[in-house]
Amino acid sequence: MKQFGKVAVVMGGSSAEREVSLMSGGGVLAALQSKGVDAHAFDPAEKPLAALQAEGFARVFNILHGPFGEDGTLQGALEAMGMPYTGCGVLASAICMDKWRTKLLWKGAGLPIPAFELLNDDSDFAAIEQQLGLPIFVKPSTEGSSIGVTKVKNPGGLQAAYEEARKYDSIVIAEQFIGGGEYTCAVIDDKAYPTIKIEPATEFYDYQAKYFRDDTVYRCPSGLAPAVEQRARELALQAFRVLGCRGWARVDFLMDEQGGIYLLEVNTNPGMTSHSLVPMAARAEGLSYEDLCVKVLAAAHVG
Repeated sequence: MKQFGKVAVVMGGSSAEREVSLMSGGGVLAALQSKGVDAHAFDPAEKPLAALQAEGFARVFNILHGPFGEDGTLQGALEAMGMPYTGCGVLASAICMDKWRTKLLWKGAGLPIPAFELLNDDSDFAAIEQQLGLPIFVKPSTEGSSIGVTKVKNPGGLQAAYEEARKYDSIVIAEQFIGGGEYTCAVIDDKAYPTIKIEPATEFYDYQAKYFRDDTVYRCPSGLAPAVEQRARELALQAFRVLGCRGWARVDFLMDEQGGIYLLEVNTNPGMTSHSLVPMAARAEGLSYEDLCVKVLAAAHVG
């Protein structure tokens, strides 16, 4: 473990996902230390990034969630400093943080996505409800952890959902509902891991269901037929590569009742809390949480 040098586990930050990042970072820090890595917590909300060099850090395990940590900003700063860091590079991080532009790239590459429309103050909300059908998911383009997301079930509800999402982002998406189940697939070192089926007890897989509730059911193996499982993993890997991702990420997707797969989004700094999904998929392949953290750290890069 000496090869890694002094490692900064960058966590916290000032985004709406600060609390989740601190939970993820605490787990990663303990895991790395348990394996003998000289790892230390580093919160950019409390000290400037220049302190990474001043304090002698050799590489960064980036577990910031949300803007600054996942959108290419931190990645660009670390590139300029010549400091190796985990996860995707500047371009892939910036694209994946933006759900709208992610969808545009996937659509251009011929990959399947749910139908969607961009919303603005002048949108014909009634017409979009008719076009996409109810229910509709409304979400800010650049927030994670389901922050600002609303499931619109009743006619006339789209505008209020837009106004809620607009509090978080200037770009708001209305997305077709796909009702056959929500799944996710971790990709680590260009390998797709077993898919996980997510069955929330809430209306949808919201912030509370993701991080705090104990009644969300995760199925790993997901129960997909072998051929469908293989197709889902292949599609997740395609989605990962089209966006230029590397290191690790989590690709979320939906299925319809006929077995069709629809790509949803990519998380380039997946959660690493007790409720998180990438550690679950890794365990299904015989990789412990601690070994997963070391594996991600070992792939840290510059440029």
